[in-house]
Order: sequence, then structure tokens, then C-alpha cells
Amino acid sequence: MDLCQIGDRCGAVAQLGERRVRNAKVGSSILLGSTNLIPATLQARITNTRESPAWELALPELRVDLINAQYELQSAGFPVLVLIGADDRLAADDLIDTLNEWMDARYIDTRWFGPRRPEERAYPPFWRYWRELPASGRIGLFASAWATHPVSERVFGQLSAADFQRRLEHIRQLEKALVEDGTLLLKFWLHLPADEQRRRARAAHKHKDKYWKFDEEDRRAYQVLDRALPLCRQLIEATDTEDCPWQLVTTSDRRQANFSIASALLASLRQRLGRTPEETIAPPAQPTIPSAGKSPLDSVNLTARLDYAAYKSKLLKQQRKIRRRSAKAARRGLSSVLVFEGWDAAGKGGAIRRLTRAMSARHYRVIPISAPSDEELAHHYLWRFWRRLPRAGGLVIFDRSWYGRVLVERVEGLASEAAWRRAYQEINDFEAQLVESGINLQKFWLHLDADEQLRRFQAREQTPYKKYKITTEDYRNRSKREQYVHAINDMIAQTSTPATPWHLIPANDKRWARVRIAREVSRGLKRQLS
Repeated sequence: MDLCQIGDRCGAVAQLGERRVRNAKVGSSILLGSTNLIPATLQARITNTRESPAWELALPELRVDLINAQYELQSAGFPVLVLIGADDRLAADDLIDTLNEWMDARYIDTRWFGPRRPEERAYPPFWRYWRELPASGRIGLFASAWATHPVSERVFGQLSAADFQRRLEHIRQLEKALVEDGTLLLKFWLHLPADEQRRRARAAHKHKDKYWKFDEEDRRAYQVLDRALPLCRQLIEATDTEDCPWQLVTTSDRRQANFSIASALLASLRQRLGRTPEETIAPPAQPTIPSAGKSPLDSVNLTARLDYAAYKSKLLKQQRKIRRRSAKAARRGLSSVLVFEGWDAAGKGGAIRRLTRAMSARHYRVIPISAPSDEELAHHYLWRFWRRLPRAGGLVIFDRSWYGRVLVERVEGLASEAAWRRAYQEINDFEAQLVESGINLQKFWLHLDADEQLRRFQAREQTPYKKYKITTEDYRNRSKREQYVHAINDMIAQTSTPATPWHLIPANDKRWARVRIAREVSRGLKRQLS
């Protein structure tokens, strides 16, 4: 069932884009019952679409201005995302058709998100949203999406109360991450007053030929309205924020409603296009990173050793377990994500090969992460990782990962301080969603001292089949070791959570490191299967 036909039948809040009204609090004055969910504090902000009959005279100029703004946007370096929620599904359809007609549809990415398809249920709920985010220079139209899906899933028992609250927090974090990364996010709710909805339902029942677009799904929506109303109120309160406000337009007159929304879109585009790059995003308040006490890397015992005979025996034992458990997880549709980070020459590649040797190539993928492509740079940095998550039963190994934002991009100055500092919370939210969806997530940092790293660099230079592994870039990175130590310690302190802890692997001895990693992977699969 389309969520615009269920959860979207619940009314919403209004908050038009003027800065002067954004301080109005969405509080306890939500109206329940047979009317809607518009907070009394926001009643004055509703755009009444019956008050401006002269809109048709202004339409030609509006359309020209929209097209011009679209072309300016292409070189502006930021994307636009228009989120459309509605208790009037037919008006939402009409709005999307109209915006594609009034603007250049070649530069609009329209996505209508209905209930998750079976293949989408194999991934975390937000996976399909991240996959479809518009690139810089483009406009995305998202119908329903995270605006209403949690309500529908809660109404039909697919989400517990606790899961519903977690979903709302993920929505807040998603919108915050997009806005802080530069996305112009606009949220519109299309609202048809309750009395008009009831009249439409009665008329559709009597005149099915005339109201042929009003289908059985619309009728079913009214049957769950009373259960959905309080849930909508919670969603509204949680997601109507200063940086991501809802803008509500009544749809009693659809043509005027479409004009009002297009005008608001144009105004926001013009305002954003007129800013200088420095004014585009105000840096948020920065968190204080703890530095007192013993650092995480200082706690790693680099003296751990394993002789060859013990190594072969212990590794084989763990590989056999991994073989059985990974195959069982694949049959049960359980997914895993393994993240490998560490110093250059710490042995990530060798450890990964010992793992994959134990598994069937049908079940795993190894993804080496390097500098982002132009397409990836046009999106939020997490976009490329969301797109590479494993399907049900799959196992993905990331050789380097999203932690590049708080490591190499931080140290090399490729990300601003505001960007890498806020990345800690973005990463924690991303990983929390993976774990909540049932993915077995394990993170490994391979640590070795500076002397052992230099010895391995020199050995690579003398080994014909390893020469490709050593470059002048490795030595340049090594010269910044102290800066990387600070970044690594901060990363571990900020992103090692009870659900997603870091495994700090002593890697001065490769044999010891490989066995330890194999043991942790085996244990992670066992926990997932239990």
C-alpha cells in the first residue's frame, strides 16, 4: 500500500521558509480529532490557496524564472532535494507532474517511494533513499519517502514503539547531514482539510466513474486514520526543525497549490544561488574531542607474536569456522560488513586474503576504496558506501572506508574542520542503521609502530611483486605520522560504540594479526547466527 495513502492521510505542520517564523515552537498544541495535526502555533503560516486567484497571470514569468534557476544550479555546486508528503495523494501526483512540466525534466530526478519491495527489504530502510539522492546541480523530487513511511510501518505493526523512535532520530540525522553537506532541502506537505476529504470519499463512493483515480487504497487509508494521527504528530514534532522546516499548502485548489510550491522553490533557489560559498553553510557548533588519559593506540600491545606452526594451526581452525558460518549466514539471508583500516603496510591486504580464502566467492565482495570519482564527489561522502552495502546473505569487505573523512581528508586538509568533526555523528548514525537492520558490522584497525612500518616499506622496494605497493605517497604520509596518530585516536574515541566497537589489532607480527582478525570475524558470525 502506498504510504501517501496511509500515513500521509494524517495532516501535518506548516512552516514557510521565512526566517522570522522559524522560531515558532512545535509543541504540545497539536490538534487531534477529526480536523488535522496542524499545531496552533503554526496556523498562521498555512498558505491558503484560495486567496490568490490571479496566480495564472504570474505563471508564465514563474516558469521562465524556474528554468533559468535550473540552469544556474548546474554550476552552483549543490543539489536540491524537494521532499513531498501529503494527506492528499492525488494532489501529490498532480504536483509532481506539474513541476516536471513547468521545469526542464531532464535535470529533475523524480522518485515516488511506495512500500519497500522485497529486494529493498534486504537492505536498511534508508538505503533506497541514499541511492537516489540527487547529485550537485540537480533537483530531486521525493514523494513520501521518510516523510511518512515510519507512520505506515508503525500502524501496520512493522515497527515497534522503540524502533519508531529510532527511525525518527535517523530522519533528523539524515536531514541534518544533507543540509550541513550543502543540500538545499525543502519539505512540502500537501494538506486537504478533513471535511473536504470526507466529502471526496463520499462522492467517490457514489460516482466511481467520475472519481476513477480514487481507488481502493485511498478508501483503506481512512480505516487507519485514527491510529495514524498520534504517530503523525510524533513524526511532525521530531522532524520540523529550524534548518529543515515543513511548509504546508492546502490543496483545495490544486492549481494554486502547485503555483505556491513552485514559487517557494524558486524563492529558495534564488536565495541560495545568491550566496557566496562562505555563506552557504554556517559551521555548526563543534564537539569537544576528549584527549586526556591514555590514548586508544597506546593500549595496543605490539609485542604479541606467534610462531609459524602455531599460526598455521590456529588460522586453519578459524578458517574452517568462517567457512561453515559464512555459508550458513548466506543461506539464512544474513549480511555482514567488514571494515579494514590501518597504517600503510600494516597487512590489511594479507589479512583480507586469509579471510576470503575461507569463504565461497559467491558470498563476498572485496571493495578497495580510493579517491572518490567525479560522480561520487557530486554527492554526500556516505553516498558511495550506502550504494555498496551487501544484499541479503552477502558479505562486503571494505579495504579502507568512510573513515577516510576523519583520517586522510582531515590530515591532508581535503575536508574542512567543520566537515570532519560532524562526520563522527554521521558515521555513528550510519553504522547504527546497519546494525539495527541486522547487518553484522565489524571494524578493524591494524596498528604497527613506525620502525616496523619503515622496515616493510624497504622490504617492498626490494621485492619485485610488491614494488607496486610502495610509492612516494606512502613516505609522505609517514612523515605525518604524528598528525595521523591524533586523528586515529579521535576516530576510535568518537566512533567505538557498544554496538559497533573497534577491534584494535597489533600488527607488528602479521601472523598474530591474521589469526586475531579471523577469530573476531568467526565470533561475529556466530553472534549473528545465534
